[in-house]
Amino acid sequence: MRFEGTDSYIATEDLRVAVNAAVALERPLLVKGEPGTGKTVLAQQVAKALNTPLIEWHVKSTTKAQQGLYEYDAVSRLRDSQLGDERVKDINNYIRKGKLWEAFAADHRPVLLIDEIDKADIEFPNDLLLELDRMEFHVYETGETVKARQRPVVIITSNNEKDLPDAFLRRCFFHFIKFPDAETMTDIVEVHFPGLKQRLLQEALRLFFEVRDVPGLKKKPSTSELIDWIKLLVNEDIDPETLRQSSSSKLIPPLHGALLKNEQDVHLFEKLAFMARRERT
Repeated sequence: MRFEGTDSYIATEDLRVAVNAAVALERPLLVKGEPGTGKTVLAQQVAKALNTPLIEWHVKSTTKAQQGLYEYDAVSRLRDSQLGDERVKDINNYIRKGKLWEAFAADHRPVLLIDEIDKADIEFPNDLLLELDRMEFHVYETGETVKARQRPVVIITSNNEKDLPDAFLRRCFFHFIKFPDAETMTDIVEVHFPGLKQRLLQEALRLFFEVRDVPGLKKKPSTSELIDWIKLLVNEDIDPETLRQSSSSKLIPPLHGALLKNEQDVHLFEKLAFMARRERT
């Protein structure tokens, strides 16, 4: 099982090496990087490339590790017992399987995505150490031990909102997705917009990287935001010359709402545009 990228996902050499190393070591792949650099999409594309099922566990601030294993619905069982429901005789009717259980029970080796693990409580990663190490867990209510039929390919993403415990990090293969350079970004855009006019592509990328390089920017636009912006440029039939003029005169980019996502950054560009106009007069 080797990952070489897909027709719809441009994977750099170091990213391909990281994925294949994690698969070979049978370790979770911990992926970090700026929001919008394709961390979540990576798991989807690895599953596609390896022709294997994808199981996604999207972590929230309220998510507990136990939910990934299973949950026992004692309240429903008590209610059913009061109603004389025959289902109460089998406790399995009240065991809800979590995403790890699904991955462990899969007929074919799946890709398990644990998305944005840093959103949860700091103890969340530690609570999964044993299960991810041994690929098994115990169901106390039924007395059974659930073992993985085959070790899933585990991909874990983090946006660096909080530090992860050292004990957890030791069990992972780590990779930081660097922001794509201009050449890689050109390849990415061409995957999404085959046949895009080269002049529009060049001017859009030049202006995009200029926006990212502005000092004091609170949130730099990401790859996914660039894709949205180019889609709008094509939809609105924006001329490459308009982008070139925006770049050379330091005007705020057209359709900037796809790139700038807070009022501070919009005000920063308005200020820069005002200062540029004053310098020309």
